[in-house]
Parts: sequence; C-alpha cells; structure tokens
Amino acid sequence: MRHLPPLAAVRVFEAAARHLHFTRAAAELGMTQAAVSYQIKLLEERLGAKLFVRDGRGLALTDLAKRISPQVTGAFDLLGDAFGSIRDEAASVLTISAPTSFGTNWLAGRLGAFQLSQPGLAVRLRVEDQILDLMRGEADVAIRSGTPPWPGVRHQFVMRMAFAPFASPNVIARHAPIEDARDLLALPRIADEQWWTAWLGAVGLADCGDQPAGVYFDSQVLVGNAAINGQGVAMLTPGYWQAQIDSGQLVRLLPHVKAAHWQAGFWLVHPESKRNQPKIRAFRDWLMAEVRLAAGDDSDGILEPPGEATPTDGSA
Repeated sequence: MRHLPPLAAVRVFEAAARHLHFTRAAAELGMTQAAVSYQIKLLEERLGAKLFVRDGRGLALTDLAKRISPQVTGAFDLLGDAFGSIRDEAASVLTISAPTSFGTNWLAGRLGAFQLSQPGLAVRLRVEDQILDLMRGEADVAIRSGTPPWPGVRHQFVMRMAFAPFASPNVIARHAPIEDARDLLALPRIADEQWWTAWLGAVGLADCGDQPAGVYFDSQVLVGNAAINGQGVAMLTPGYWQAQIDSGQLVRLLPHVKAAHWQAGFWLVHPESKRNQPKIRAFRDWLMAEVRLAAGDDSDGILEPPGEATPTDGSA
C-alpha cells in the first residue's frame, strides 16, 4: 500500500514550486488563489514541514521543498508521458466495424483513398456481421444495418439497401430473351429469398407461385460470386459490384426497372463521447462524400433515408 499525500495537493505544490507564485499556479490549474493556499497548507500539515517561505523578493522554497520539487515534477512528467502515449495511439488509429457484404464489397476498396488523405492515421477495418460494443472500445465507428436508434451511440444515415437482379453474360445468353420481370420466374435463382420476395413484390409479382430450385447462400459476397460463375440470377446491391459490372462479369437484368429497397438502411454509428474527435469527423465527412459520389444521379434511390428513423448527427 502506497502512503502518499493527497495527489491534488501534490499537483498544486508542483505548479506553485515551478512558478514560485500562487496566483500563476492557480491560473494554470484553473483554481482560485485561496484554493491553492489551502492545498499547500494541507500538504504541509500532512508532511509536518513548511514548503514555502516568503522573503524580500516574494515566494521561496524551503530546503525540503527544493529537494523534493525536481522529483515531483519528474513524476508528473512520467505520468504525462504515459497518458500522452495512450492519447497519441488512440488519435492515430481508427478502427472501423462493418457488416461482411458492405465492408468487403463497398468499403474495403475505397479505404485506401481515405488513408492517403490522412497520412498520420492508421486505419483498421473489422469485417464481421457481429455487432461490436463501441462503448467498450471494440471499434471507434461502425457501419450498421437495421433501424436505429441503438443505445449509447449517435447514428447518421449512410445509404439504403438497394437490390436488383444480376447474372453472368453466359446465363443471359442461355435464357434470352429476358424482356420483363416475368421472364425471370423460370430462371435458376441464387437466393436470398427475402430479397427476391421483396423485389418481385415491388414489380407486381408478389404472388408468383413456387420458386424454382436454386442455390442458397447467407452472404451477398457468396451470392455475387456464384452469379459471376454462372449459377443463376442473383439479387445484388448494385453499388457493391460496380467493378464486376464495369468489367462485364455481371450484367444487370431489366436495367429500366428501379432497384427495390429493404426496409432498413446502413448507418454510421459512434459513441456520443467521440463525436468531436478529429479522426471520427474526418471519416464521417469522407464517407458521406464517397457515398454521394458513388450514387451518381441516384437512379436507384439509395440516398433516400428510411422514413421511420431520425438522425442524431445534428441535422435533425
């Protein structure tokens, strides 16, 4: 067990010994001069010895105070270095959590540009569908899908979950012509069944009978790659697969039909206490600009926020 005097009084002594002036020490510490005098008196009583005396020129240290003052200042310097290193590390690393599909297909390929714009910042991306506890520091920010609010965090709308039918050129060639939504009913589907149901409902084919047998995956990453490999037609988020669309590996079917939307959206969330951190602000500003750039003319309506949630980004 350490037998230390009150640290508040030691802190006041260190400042007063440096300045040799109670008023200046009070200004540095944000205290009144009376409070400084009280803490010094408390420390002197605890030690059983005087620390300051007044001479003709003002305040002076006693021999005891002269002996311990450099050690006390050194101890506070060590504490400052220890906590400063933690602050520096926290400020220089940004940990982002994102769902698998969004993180892999949309965010990962763009993060390099963000990091280049922030040369002093290391960026870590955790891609997983588990929701991390931001309040415990498991990540600094997260992209979440769903409907806010979530307890303890601020949320800002990023984009809607849009989806439309895609297939490889080989699949399209085998089943041509594909001219309207009914032509898709007989094609092999790579299923996320709820997305198919939502899209067919949006085009007026909610009651379309049994779905043909197909392959089922629980991740859009797997669904999209299966479509590229010619296994059938998949409901995909267009923005996730822009590189594959541009290269001709995937072709959007019925491009004149607007993408359907899932009831939820993607949201940027972070602890309330971190809202003003420079690294959080930098990532938020970059992300929102990147989303607008990727949306282009927003023909699929991904920038239209779901109506039931109110943002807590200060714009509401």
